[in-house]
Amino acid sequence: MSDNNGMMEKEEIYSKVLRAGRRTYFFDVRSTKADDYYLTITESKKFTNDDGSFHYKKHKIYLYKEDFAEFNDILREMTDYIVDEKGDEVISERHQKDYKKDDYDSSDDSDAAVASGAAKSTDNFTDISFEDI
Repeated sequence: MSDNNGMMEKEEIYSKVLRAGRRTYFFDVRSTKADDYYLTITESKKFTNDDGSFHYKKHKIYLYKEDFAEFNDILREMTDYIVDEKGDEVISERHQKDYKKDDYDSSDDSDAAVASGAAKSTDNFTDISFEDI
């Protein structure tokens, strides 16, 4: 298999797929030239064009063994933090049709924060790709 640069990409040695709505995550173990293993995590997101056709945007992370322990520690810390702070129930406009921001935001100064630009609407969300980082 060839990538965009014409370089040969190694065959997957072990793979798992996680389908999550419009997103699909691919976890692939690959081999280096020195015959060591590394992990690629690819997010593929489906977009529908105006004419009904669709296309995918993909973002990929390469994760090497020397980073596994710290990556796992930070990932666990971040996911635990989110669940501890907000629980594991999904609360968003996208996931709940009856979602109302005011039901979850009881702060009296939220209007002032929005007016000053401190709080961003989900309408202004910027999709950041891993290649941008």
